[in-house]
Amino acid sequence: MISVDGSLFIQIANFLILIFILNILLYRPIRKILIDRKEKITGLEQGIDMFHKDAQDKEEAFAKGIKDARADGLAKKDGLLAEAAEEERQIIGEINERAQAELAEIRAKVAEDAEAVRASLKSQVDDFAKAIGQKILGRAI
Repeated sequence: MISVDGSLFIQIANFLILIFILNILLYRPIRKILIDRKEKITGLEQGIDMFHKDAQDKEEAFAKGIKDARADGLAKKDGLLAEAAEEERQIIGEINERAQAELAEIRAKVAEDAEAVRASLKSQVDDFAKAIGQKILGRAI
């Protein structure tokens, strides 16, 4: 049977002193290490979240930059195509004008040559007619 005597109070005091000493020497440092570790993990998680957000922001900015560059490139391309089409129309117009001018010169020269040949042949028609008449009739006219 258990007898309650003075040793019980000594054991209670011994237990309380042991808890106090263990708390100072063992539990507080372990709790401090656990709290420090938790703070460090929380800080690292916040850093990861911040870097992830920064990466998303940079990715969005990069995508926007590429989109803007494409739009700018397409606008420049359209401008260059319009400019090239206008230049092509001008060049074709100039070539057509030159061709028309050359064609008019050639027609004028051909008409002039034809008139010269016609005048030359007109002067020789009488001679040719006499020669043909002499050959057909067989005598001089």
